[in-house]
Amino acid sequence: MLVIAENLNVRNKAYMEAVKNRDKKTIESFAKTLAEKGADIINVQCSLDGSGDEEMLPLVAEAVQKAAELPLCLDSRNAEALKKTLTVCKEPPLINYLSADEKNADEILSLVNRYKANLIIRALKGTVPTTLEAKLLILEDLIEKANAADIPNERLFADPSVVHIGGGIGQEHLLNTHECIIALNEMVDPPINTIAWISNVSTGLPKKLKSHVNAGFLCYIAGAGLDAAMVDVTDAEVMKTVYLIRSFRDEVVFSPADIS
Repeated sequence: MLVIAENLNVRNKAYMEAVKNRDKKTIESFAKTLAEKGADIINVQCSLDGSGDEEMLPLVAEAVQKAAELPLCLDSRNAEALKKTLTVCKEPPLINYLSADEKNADEILSLVNRYKANLIIRALKGTVPTTLEAKLLILEDLIEKANAADIPNERLFADPSVVHIGGGIGQEHLLNTHECIIALNEMVDPPINTIAWISNVSTGLPKKLKSHVNAGFLCYIAGAGLDAAMVDVTDAEVMKTVYLIRSFRDEVVFSPADIS
């Protein structure tokens, strides 16, 4: 299972202050810590709506790579920002994300193809679909568009879209997410990768519950065959769960000392 550090996002006030001040040293320090905590890939977000990403995303990407020497996940739908940042990436990154809402889908797909990047395709059209069938229809359409742009399934990561368990029909959504991953693993040929932003499940819950809920959900969804998880790598409980999942899958050699 690939571990993608979610930590460099707009909810991280200290990080966003460093971005605002172009404080590369602080950004490098954050990135080094994430690498030490076990990240395989580091997600980089500089805004929610893409504003200012043309300038800030390349700056942050260079700082993170300098400190961590890990692949990046570029969290922006701003095509111009992606174009500028792709030129400074030391290895093909993961682009986060393409949904049914993007009006510049062809431009993003062209960039992914040109730079041999990987791409997250997300089950999202206005809102997160409430049924398994709706999720699969959106993802099927995005797979077809990506394939038409000469992006093979091996470079695609399908995201069923995780919602928080505490609101509305959150539990039903989470069941559909689990079933969606199973369906994608069984139905899509050639095989496609699956991914989920784990911390979304605990949005709005008391802080003392978040680690338990996130770790439990990660274990649940891993059982469906999840390939990559976007997590808070500084959360010890979540990272112990990652280690156990990898052990159960025979991806690492288990040692009690590693989780003591």
